[in-house]
Amino acid sequence: MSFGIPQTPQRPTPGAFIATPAPSRAPMFGVPSTTSTFPPVSQASSQAQIASTQQAATQAPTQITQSLTPIERASRTINETLNQEARYPELESYVGQGISADYDIPTSTAWAPFQKVKSYNIPELVFRQFDGGQVSTMMGLFAELNHAWVAIDNQLYLWDYTHPNPELIGFEEQPHPIVKVALVIPRPKVFVDSISHLLVVATTSDIYLIALSCQRGPEGVHSVALYQTKMHVSIKGIAVSWIEASAKTGRIFFSDGRDSDDVYEITYQQEEKWFANRCAKVNHVRKSIAFPTISFGQKVKPEVVIQMAVDDTRNLLYTLSSKSTIRVFHMKTPTTLECVITRPLTTIKTMCGHMVRSELLGPDASIVSIAPIPATESARLSLMATTSTGCRLYLSATSGTYYFSDATSAPTSMQVHHVKFPPPGAPSSIQSPTTQVAPYQSAQTIATSSQVLRETKGARRYAPGFFFCHVKKLPDGNDILFMSAPDAGRISRRIQEPSQGNKFIEMGLSIPLTGTIEDSGLVTPQFSAAATPVGFGNELAVQFDQPASEIAILTHHGIQTIRRRRLVDMFAAAIKSGGGEEGLEVELRKFVRLYGRGETSATALAVACGQGSDVTPDSRVAKITDQEVLEYARRAFIDFGGKAQLNENSVVDNSASAIDNVRPSPRHEGIALYISRLVRSIWKSPILKETSTPIGGLVVAPTIKLQKLQSIQRDLTHLQEFLDANKSFIDGLSGPEALGRVATRQDEVELQGENRALTSLVQLINSVIEGISFVLVLFDERVDEIVLSLSDTARQRVRELTFEGLFCSPNGKELAKELVKAIVNRNIAKGSNVETVAEALRRRCGSFCSADDVVIFKAQEQLKKASEAGANTESGRMLLNESLKLFEKVAASLSMEHLQWAIDQYIGMSFYAGAIRLALKVAQQVDRGNRALSWIKDGSPLQDVRRSAFESRTKCYDLVHKVIQAVDQACNAQPDMVDGIISVSARRRNEAYDEINNCDDEVFQTYLYDWYLSQGWSERLLEISSPHVISYLQRKSQDDVAHADLLWKYYAHYHNYFEAATVQVQLAKSGFDLSLEKRIEYLSRAKANASTRTTGIGKVRNSSRQSRHDLLREVTDLLDIANIQDDILQKMKSDSRLTDERRPAVLKQLDGQILSLDELYNGYADQAGYYAICIMIYHAADYRNLTDIKNTWQNVIDQTHNDAFAEGHTHPWELVADAVRTLGRRVNVSETTFPVHILLKALLEYQIGYCPPEVSQTWVLDIFIELKVAFEDVVAVLEALFYSQEPPFGGANRKLVVMWIVYVAEKWYLDSRRQGVLFGGEENAIAVSDALRVVLSAGLLEEGGEWIERGRVLMQEVDGSLR
Repeated sequence: MSFGIPQTPQRPTPGAFIATPAPSRAPMFGVPSTTSTFPPVSQASSQAQIASTQQAATQAPTQITQSLTPIERASRTINETLNQEARYPELESYVGQGISADYDIPTSTAWAPFQKVKSYNIPELVFRQFDGGQVSTMMGLFAELNHAWVAIDNQLYLWDYTHPNPELIGFEEQPHPIVKVALVIPRPKVFVDSISHLLVVATTSDIYLIALSCQRGPEGVHSVALYQTKMHVSIKGIAVSWIEASAKTGRIFFSDGRDSDDVYEITYQQEEKWFANRCAKVNHVRKSIAFPTISFGQKVKPEVVIQMAVDDTRNLLYTLSSKSTIRVFHMKTPTTLECVITRPLTTIKTMCGHMVRSELLGPDASIVSIAPIPATESARLSLMATTSTGCRLYLSATSGTYYFSDATSAPTSMQVHHVKFPPPGAPSSIQSPTTQVAPYQSAQTIATSSQVLRETKGARRYAPGFFFCHVKKLPDGNDILFMSAPDAGRISRRIQEPSQGNKFIEMGLSIPLTGTIEDSGLVTPQFSAAATPVGFGNELAVQFDQPASEIAILTHHGIQTIRRRRLVDMFAAAIKSGGGEEGLEVELRKFVRLYGRGETSATALAVACGQGSDVTPDSRVAKITDQEVLEYARRAFIDFGGKAQLNENSVVDNSASAIDNVRPSPRHEGIALYISRLVRSIWKSPILKETSTPIGGLVVAPTIKLQKLQSIQRDLTHLQEFLDANKSFIDGLSGPEALGRVATRQDEVELQGENRALTSLVQLINSVIEGISFVLVLFDERVDEIVLSLSDTARQRVRELTFEGLFCSPNGKELAKELVKAIVNRNIAKGSNVETVAEALRRRCGSFCSADDVVIFKAQEQLKKASEAGANTESGRMLLNESLKLFEKVAASLSMEHLQWAIDQYIGMSFYAGAIRLALKVAQQVDRGNRALSWIKDGSPLQDVRRSAFESRTKCYDLVHKVIQAVDQACNAQPDMVDGIISVSARRRNEAYDEINNCDDEVFQTYLYDWYLSQGWSERLLEISSPHVISYLQRKSQDDVAHADLLWKYYAHYHNYFEAATVQVQLAKSGFDLSLEKRIEYLSRAKANASTRTTGIGKVRNSSRQSRHDLLREVTDLLDIANIQDDILQKMKSDSRLTDERRPAVLKQLDGQILSLDELYNGYADQAGYYAICIMIYHAADYRNLTDIKNTWQNVIDQTHNDAFAEGHTHPWELVADAVRTLGRRVNVSETTFPVHILLKALLEYQIGYCPPEVSQTWVLDIFIELKVAFEDVVAVLEALFYSQEPPFGGANRKLVVMWIVYVAEKWYLDSRRQGVLFGGEENAIAVSDALRVVLSAGLLEEGGEWIERGRVLMQEVDGSLR
């Protein structure tokens, strides 16, 4: 049995392990990512955050608000995708503390991370110049300008290496050999704006600053020109070994390569000053005074600076000496340079020894190159140093206990953070990258002794981590270039799948070169996917947004450009070289395994839409149009897109929709990724920016170049066409027929969720395409004039409007329509054909300028033409009517601003009827369901959704009010008739009011009548013959007495007296705050109206005879009761028995609503002893209790007598007579409440008891005769008193009874003679004759007296009449 040799544990930094004793301090380094499972605190928190993010992403979506529109839902998806892409790990998260050697060296060119693009030969003219060289020659690149240079002795030549026949640009104005050349960015404001660079030329005697300007075109730099600045400084005794400059500040540094490690700076300024020349040099390294040393033996080679590098993000200058010492200088101020850190090679190797022991870091290893890592790329790592053995050392600068990332403070320490070893030597030994994180002490061994990059001469690092290593390997003297780059796809996958770990995985490639490498440089702009370390290195996010990085390599034989291949290019090449169906599937499964289904779908979709590119045989980078490749990509997108999934664990109750818990498919994720990568550069950007000219004018420019917008639009259009062409193959876009393929309810829900997600994205694509078209149209116009024409509020909103808001926000759409309107108005003002402009807008961006908008613009144009033709001309009126027809056609789409503008124009041209008709039409379209009317009829509740519909309509009605005021004002100043003919103003007024009065919009009529009344124009309502007036007043009268008053007046005005009386009765009975007097007035009017007869059948209307009779009876009864209540009220006012405190309450109760008879009797009349009123209550209530009535009458007589006597009246019987007489009339001598037999007897008793003899003995009888009491009733009562002889009618008083009978008989006789029938008939005459005979024969009257004679004469006349 054999056992494996145990691995020697790598030496961790002290304190890195929990059990290792070490001082307690904040960790300066993390644990090696490849050797330990315990990450540092910051890294662990980062991983936890990513894990929690992934957990949230893998779960089904939370409850989606159903109110989200498809565009808003898609916008949220894009924002989530952009946020996910922005969380790409920062550099230090995968370049952790420790060591690594993870490379993926592809065996197939399809997966190569870089590819050669084009080779450029050195021009023949340069070789001719070489032939004349005598002392020295050197070459270099200005890759950013597409230029190369060669220095031959004292001459410098530049040429455009991309040009087939370039022209040499020379600098030959100095005699000394050139030793170093550099291209730098000058300090701002020193040179004119056209000078973009400075050429720093160092000779053996001087350094010259030469100004350089370049003209750039779409394809790069067209031409370069050099200008003499007359700036130079003497450097005698100094051999310049390196020149470096700060692009931020323009400071230029150089080093002495002869015998010191000093760092110099060239200062330069626009003009000379008293104590400073235009150009000078400064030595920033202060040498200490030392005693000279005597050398015994071989002379020691001095340490000199061989490389410098500037980190503008941290204000640092790094130097590398010939002894591999790294120094860090801090540029605290614009003029200072202070050395803050020195790290000798031995110290650096000691740091590395704590992490790993390797021969590659042994005594023979030196540092050949340094490259700063800016703070925008990493907050922790600041420098990468490359050794002569090909190892990369990542160093971190710290300030105290914190990692240095502040440009204002100097770092105090610098440590080796990570060591990246070269790739293994034999490609065959490279295994397929594992997807599992290798734990500490695992079986996987890190290769720390690879000799592949053993003879490294130099290296360059380009963001976001491209490593270009120059290795001298080949026996023929040619160099090998090793290139590597982080695999962004696998690094970003850790966001979705934290189990992938934090491995620093790179893809590498070695290519042989012809000749030795002289220089290299970045042709394209510096890479940056974000301005912060998080998200900075996400190459996938900017595949379609930024050009692929391109690096130029200069050798003695020419220039080779190398291009970084995008993932989409590798995918296209992989499926192109897949080797048939089986090979294609293998490649696709590999892609899915490495990058996940979502990224695979996004990449396949991009290739299918034509985003893949490759280098053609003629060395051009061109889009892949091979139909076979596009077809394979299409099939990959469809077949490997996965399916939606329902997360049943998220469905906690039935109230949540199951569709909200569907996680869309990776295909949906891929589409969202592709869209987000296309629009990422514009999504959050404002659509325009404002600047000022030197003279204060406004300049409005796009924030994104229009060519860029056109490119995005073109790519989105290809995507739209692709999805439309393949929708029948894509689940979620294939339509309802896809439901026929589902097997379970879960499948159906998943398909519905997928459909909702995909259709939202499809709608968003269309919205973005149209939105970009709108922006392009906008900038085709004079944008500054358009912006200035907006209101201040709208202008501010336009400044803040982003592309996202324009594409997805309703407010953005509305604001865009404001701009469209401004564009059209500007063209109308210029006299352009608005129809042409509007149609162009509609075709290019229909959602911003619909067919209705075109009609609106046409109507506005007609209005403008009418104004020009004259409102009173025939053509002008025709144009006005045409504009009205157009406006009415699009009334549903007419905004309030458009409507208000049209109304104002119509008023200005006296087109009142048209203005009213248009406003009413728009109001109708605003509320087609007539919700406002139902809201009004339901009592106008405040908290009701229908209220908004009413308020929307009232905005239109307010414009009608404005027209009415304009009409009235215009007509008041003009006569109605001119020479017997109606005037124009009167005719237009009549037309306007006809529109108003003939409108069947009940909501409008209600609002209009309210406005009339608020203006005090109630008489206008009486002049309007419309059922709407009645409906309005009936509805309003329920809550307002003024409207009810107006209602009965309206009825009376149109002779509908019965309805007027009905309203008046309702008012009298209502709960309004009305006085009793007012209620009696209403009842009196109601009685009069109810009694009024209308002639003709048509005028009877709804008031039948029976209903009128019933109403009249009700009015009469109510009026009687009200009068009784008023009598009580008047008595209470003067009743001294009421206290001052009690009186107001009693009077308030009485002076209001009409009370019932029970309340009046029991609560007031009976308690207060108002007996006369009690009699009236008896009468009104038809009360028939004779005993109560008799007693009450007796109380009336007694009370009247006593009151009169108490008040000092000498004849109280007169007051009693008046009281009885008044009451008799009030009760209409009712048999029940005015019983003659009781009342007559009581009054006669009162007369006998209280009246003196000299008083008329017949005053009581006169009362009854005056009240038209039947004579026979009075005679019958008196005859009964005669026979009964009851006290006080017996004895001597019996003769009074005889006198009374004679008196009444006389009065009856005289009254009946006037009527023509004596005593009403023969029977009564015989009865009267018999009665007279009896009483006269009783001998009670004195013989010969007046009364006996009168009686006998009367009897004779009666008897004579009977014969």
